[in-house]
Amino acid sequence: MSEQENPVFAIEKIYIKDLSVEVPNAPQIYLEREAPKIGIQLQSNAQGIGEGLFEVTLTTTVTSKIEEKTVFLVEVGQAGIFRVQNVPDENMEPLLAIACPNILFPYAREVVSDAVTRAGFAPVMLQPVNFEALYVARLQQQAGEAETDGAATAQ
Repeated sequence: MSEQENPVFAIEKIYIKDLSVEVPNAPQIYLEREAPKIGIQLQSNAQGIGEGLFEVTLTTTVTSKIEEKTVFLVEVGQAGIFRVQNVPDENMEPLLAIACPNILFPYAREVVSDAVTRAGFAPVMLQPVNFEALYVARLQQQAGEAETDGAATAQ
């Protein structure tokens, strides 16, 4: 195999693409003594930005509520530019949907914790995420939707 045919996977840059912190019920919310409930949503998106270059953005949204009242909302778009070359097509989607978010997640976790602390609350420590399981679940959901669409079309 020549040098050009070897697969290449490299991190070119990691950065915060978007960061939002909202405390809509301040200052009264700081007087609440009830423990809030924390909700976490993750979403990743990949797009080609040049020859063998891909931007992957892991968007992490953390919402804290006491009953229906929002305590805080933090949204982080942690992004990276990755160089991917000579990788078979069937491996590209898993690489961009599993490996890249795995690299970005620790950075997003740190930004979320820091932003929540700076907003005046106890830090939120995001637990590790199995991006492979999320990817497989998404594929299964898409397959189920395709079957449902096919059944509806056949009737």
